[in-house]
Amino acid sequence: MILPISCFGSPILRAKTKNVSFDQSTKDLIHNMWETMYNANGVGLAAPQVNKDLRLFIIDTSSFQDDNDFPNHIPLKEVFINPIIKKEEGERWEFNEGCLSIPDIREYVKRKSVIHIDFYDENFKLKSKKYTGINARVIQHEYDHLNGVLFIDKISVLKKRMINRKLKDITKGKFNTSYKIRLFK
Repeated sequence: MILPISCFGSPILRAKTKNVSFDQSTKDLIHNMWETMYNANGVGLAAPQVNKDLRLFIIDTSSFQDDNDFPNHIPLKEVFINPIIKKEEGERWEFNEGCLSIPDIREYVKRKSVIHIDFYDENFKLKSKKYTGINARVIQHEYDHLNGVLFIDKISVLKKRMINRKLKDITKGKFNTSYKIRLFK
């Protein structure tokens, strides 16, 4: 089932999340999140974006496979349950990010190029992994959602002022998307 995506202004996007318990409802949510993300042409989706205050996100970076900016990219499709980023390292690099919860806005954000993360996968198997490049970036972006942080929180005050009107328009529903959304009223 395709779920509506919570948009900027929704309190759930600023909430701290709770650990996920492993049951059938979690498996159903994961299935619905995959459907929702693909329907919206996203590369990642966190539970708060579908109005759930849970420590869960999914990513699929296969869309970067033929991108000339990432010639050595190895696609990653993974479920991250109760993740903990243990370490961020490497150079900070800038990349133009967007978010399904903040339609029509993209900004350059600096993030570390390497992360070490512990998490449970969709089979509730504990994993400890190292990710680099665009995979690390997408993971960091989705991980931020679990802590109530949005990519616009990582841009300069000046840039934030420049997009302030667009952000206000989003809270009023003044934007177009091809996917189902949820506004906070």
